[in-house]
Amino acid sequence: MKDVIIIGGGPIGIACALECKKNNLDYLIIEKGALTNSLFNYPKNMTFFSTSEKLEINNTPFISNNPKPSRDEALEYYRRLATSNHININLFETVKNMSKTDGCFEIETTKSTYKSKNIILATGFYDIPNLLNVPGEDLQKVTHYYKEAHKYAMQNVVVVGASNSSVDAALEIYRKGGHVTMIVRGSQIGDRVKYWVRPDIINRIEEGSIKAYFNSEIIKITKNKVTLKTVDGTETITNDFVVALTGYKPNFNLLNQLDIKLSNDNKKQPVYNNNTMESNIKGAYLAGVICGGMETHKWFIENSRIHAKLIIDHIKAKS
Repeated sequence: MKDVIIIGGGPIGIACALECKKNNLDYLIIEKGALTNSLFNYPKNMTFFSTSEKLEINNTPFISNNPKPSRDEALEYYRRLATSNHININLFETVKNMSKTDGCFEIETTKSTYKSKNIILATGFYDIPNLLNVPGEDLQKVTHYYKEAHKYAMQNVVVVGASNSSVDAALEIYRKGGHVTMIVRGSQIGDRVKYWVRPDIINRIEEGSIKAYFNSEIIKITKNKVTLKTVDGTETITNDFVVALTGYKPNFNLLNQLDIKLSNDNKKQPVYNNNTMESNIKGAYLAGVICGGMETHKWFIENSRIHAKLIIDHIKAKS
C-alpha cells in the first residue's frame, strides 16, 4: 500500500514526487511514455514562453544559455532532477483502470496493479488532439503533431490554427523551403502567440510569403487537395501535407473512472479545492494543466508548480 501514487511523469508529477520524498511518504509515479513525455514530443526547436527561473522546481536552479530556454534544455533539466534525486518512477506503463473502495485506491496498469491511500492526477493534456472531424482526416498525410520542418521542404503544406504551435510550425516550414498555407478559424493570429513571434508571422502573411485564410475551415481532405470553407465561398487548393495543430484535451476518462465531477459547460473543468487541490473524491488530487479542463492555456509549469506543496501538505495534515 503506497501513501501516494502520481499519474504522470511531467514536471509537475516530478515536483509532487520530490515533495513526497521531503515528507518521507511512500510514493510512485506511473508514466505511460518517456520521462516528461509531453515535453519530449514538443517540436525539436521549440522555445518556451517562460524564462528558466519560472520553470524551476524544488528550488533547483535551471541554467539556460538563452533568455527563453529551449525544449532540449528543459529535457536536460528535468531529467537531471529525476535522476539525481532518484525518484521512484515507472516509465512506459499505462493506467487502464482506477477505482476507490473502502478508502483505498486501486490502480490497474498494463504491467501491474497497485493500491494507494492517495492519488494525484498530473496527466497534462498533450496526448489527445482536438480533431477536425472532416472526411480525409485519417489520411497518412495528416498529422496533429509537429516535430521538425525538413520533411516539408518543397511541399505544399497546410497548417491549421493560429496558436503558438501553429505559428512556430508555419514559420519554420516556410524557412526550410515549404510552401505554407495557414487555415485560421478566427479573424487574426491569436493574441496569446509569443510576443516576439507574432509580428514575424503577421509580416510574412502581409508580404505574401505565407498564404493565410482567416474565418475559414477545412471541410474535406483528399490525397492531393484540401477543400476549404472561406468567407468568399468554397475553395480547393493543391496540398501534400496537413499539419492540424488545433489543440489538445485532457484524458477525461481517468477523471470519470474516479467519479471526479466536471463543470456543466464546455470548459469541463474538474471540481477541486483551490487550497488543497483535492477533488470531490477524498484522497484524489489534481495537479497541473488538467485542472483547467478544456481551458488548456490556463495552467502552465510556472503557475502550477505550487500544486505539489499544497497537495503534500494536505496529505501530511490528514495523516
